[in-house]
Amino acid sequence: MTIAIIVIVVLLVAVVGWAVLTYNGLVRLRNLVQEAWRQIDVELTRRHDLIGNLVETVKGYAAHERGTLEDVIRARAGAMAPGQSPAQQAESENILSQALGRLLAIAEAYPDLKANENFMALQSELTSTEDRIASARRYYNATVRDLNTKVETVPSNIIAGVFTVERAEYFEAVGEEREAPRVDFGQRDAVIPPPSGYAGAPDAGTPSSPAATAPAPQERDRPAP
Repeated sequence: MTIAIIVIVVLLVAVVGWAVLTYNGLVRLRNLVQEAWRQIDVELTRRHDLIGNLVETVKGYAAHERGTLEDVIRARAGAMAPGQSPAQQAESENILSQALGRLLAIAEAYPDLKANENFMALQSELTSTEDRIASARRYYNATVRDLNTKVETVPSNIIAGVFTVERAEYFEAVGEEREAPRVDFGQRDAVIPPPSGYAGAPDAGTPSSPAATAPAPQERDRPAP
């Protein structure tokens, strides 16, 4: 009888210990997701500010391009709207990137604008911001994947259900795999190699097709969870 009680107590302690460790692990992952989202939020805010300044600069040289300028202003307002989920934010940023790409294509026809120091500085800052968004997006989606795996798999899903730890949303447009919105700043003729390890990367020395280097606004991979 004493042995049976000891065995039961040991099992209970083991179960409780496992539950505590699993819950703490879920909380840690949830906090990492929230921290990663805040970093994306900071970079997106900077992106929106830079785009606003870029629009004001273009206005001074191409004010008659009213339709394109208004498209960017509208898309920027949509991207800055509060309360969007990560997937909704990604879609808004994609729309903004497309509008901005059209604006920059128009800017190519204005040599004085392209030579403007403020315009060039904004382009450089925006390029750096796009790179940081892409990096932050990869980290955020990786932490979301780790959290969602724990929430969905047995037996950790039991603890997640008891303590209402829910799945987080990826920072990408719904139904599609997207990369962070990126804008081409005068590098339309350059062949940009894909990241190392990318399965679709062409072999060294294989010429790229014209379609591969055509200018197009790319789309992208901050609930806050």
